[in-house]
Amino acid sequence: MSRLRLGPLLRYVDETSASIWVETDGRATVSVRAGEHRGEARTFAVHGHHYALVCVEGLAPGAKTPYAVHVDGEQVWPERGSQYPPSLIPTFDPASRMRVAFGSCRTSVGHGQAGNETHGVDALRAYALRMAGVTDVAHPEDPDPGEEVRWPDLVLFLGDQVYADETTEEMREFIASRRDLEQPPWDELKDYEEYAHLYRLAWTDPANRWLLSTLPTAMIFDDHDVRDDWNTSHAWKQEMEATDWWRDRIVAGLASYWVYQHLGNLSPRERAEDEIWSRIVAHEGEDEYDAGPLLDEFAERADQQPSSYRWSYARRLGDQARLVVVDSRAARVLHPEHRTMLDDSELAWLDEQLRGDVDHLLIGTSLPFLLAPGLHYVEAFSEALAGGAWGRRLAKIGERIRTGADLEHWAAFQEGFQIVTAMVLEVARGERGRAPETVTFLSGDVHHSYVSEARPTRRAARGHKPVRSRIVQAVCSPIRNPLSRRWRFATAFLSYGVAGPLGRVVARSAKVPDAPLTWRLLKGPWFDNNLASLEVTPRGLRLWWAKGQVDGDDHEHPRLVTVADLTIG
Repeated sequence: MSRLRLGPLLRYVDETSASIWVETDGRATVSVRAGEHRGEARTFAVHGHHYALVCVEGLAPGAKTPYAVHVDGEQVWPERGSQYPPSLIPTFDPASRMRVAFGSCRTSVGHGQAGNETHGVDALRAYALRMAGVTDVAHPEDPDPGEEVRWPDLVLFLGDQVYADETTEEMREFIASRRDLEQPPWDELKDYEEYAHLYRLAWTDPANRWLLSTLPTAMIFDDHDVRDDWNTSHAWKQEMEATDWWRDRIVAGLASYWVYQHLGNLSPRERAEDEIWSRIVAHEGEDEYDAGPLLDEFAERADQQPSSYRWSYARRLGDQARLVVVDSRAARVLHPEHRTMLDDSELAWLDEQLRGDVDHLLIGTSLPFLLAPGLHYVEAFSEALAGGAWGRRLAKIGERIRTGADLEHWAAFQEGFQIVTAMVLEVARGERGRAPETVTFLSGDVHHSYVSEARPTRRAARGHKPVRSRIVQAVCSPIRNPLSRRWRFATAFLSYGVAGPLGRVVARSAKVPDAPLTWRLLKGPWFDNNLASLEVTPRGLRLWWAKGQVDGDDHEHPRLVTVADLTIG
């Protein structure tokens, strides 16, 4: 009899259907029962692990329906004796006010005093405890502790859901039980088995496991899901491919990402069109389908030929918002003579997705589209320098600076930045349907949070219709992986101090493109572990950030407190 190894995770949910992902410890048939509705699926195997994605259809819009998971006919979820409420499927209500939680960068260490001292309080876990009623302190936006906490319609994880390169003590112990840590890739992940264990560490804390079972989730990778600085440059890629361990690492990273994160991003229709999923569900016979060889081949091709597969996705969030999530890692073009954040295929897809006729257009990208203005021009300068704008000798120096200082955000890929900015301005002018009230970038990565607002420069606005949308950048990072106090000061000083005057000098260089936008900081930066939320309100788009705070010595039950709050209206 198979048992539940990981999950359930509530993934894609719309008005009438929900997809529930699980990992079992053996071959099995998995069924989900939600009221009178039921879905069932057989497991498929990947390198000795067993997974199922079950779709339940026919649900009522705007309902919260309790559900149970059965493996081979035996109920395995909810667990007996759990202190947490029953897991629910909250379907979308198109007419309700949309609410999305978002953030990035979360490590998996213990939640006692030792873990909190090294990595701070897990903001996601603090949120889960408040939702479950385990902590009785009011949620930041709920004035009355007795009122029901309104749940997000979706939690968007914007990268670094797992750290394959900066491993915890528990992960290192598992690696050491399998191989010699003195041999490459040392204490970093090597293969699929190690990725499977890393996801298990990330998603099995009881509070977080309950939250992931009852809130719909969407995800996109960033570099640490694979390795720090993943696809920073052509030189970086050549250096990795020259090792004898990178091929196994990238194949395992992308294959496991497809299984644990990407598959659940897709709607039932999109899954039916997916090349891997269609092979899995087409399998007939009593034996379990082994998707390992297929996924390995697919992952290697996706790495070498990024245009062969799209990791980006989009979805409508009720009547009020549209979310477009952009892959800013795997779709890069890294040739020295042609660098851009998105290849032609990805740009063409994004061009189709960025449309108006919605109240709020949300663009999820793991890397901030708008950095501090000075830092933006420093990164643009680094690209020009590394590209040979000031000669070959300085180009080599520029490459070392770019890699060493992590200068690889949108600003360091100016071609893509300029093209996407032009698309956004067309949306904001009402040239791609009715102009939204806001066009909001949601991002993470940089281990500090802030909100900026942009408008076109006078030069970019000349000869065009006026912009009718407010263009906003909202960053939430980290959920749990804070910078040390020394690095917090250094980050603030370099990003908002040194980079300011240096950026102004660089901006005057004829070899660095002028940005079509000018932007200013509305709030921030702050460095807490936190989880951000946005909500459509009658006044506009409300944004707030919340963190976990330990009272006394009760490290296991942090309460949720507000870090920042503002309304864009």
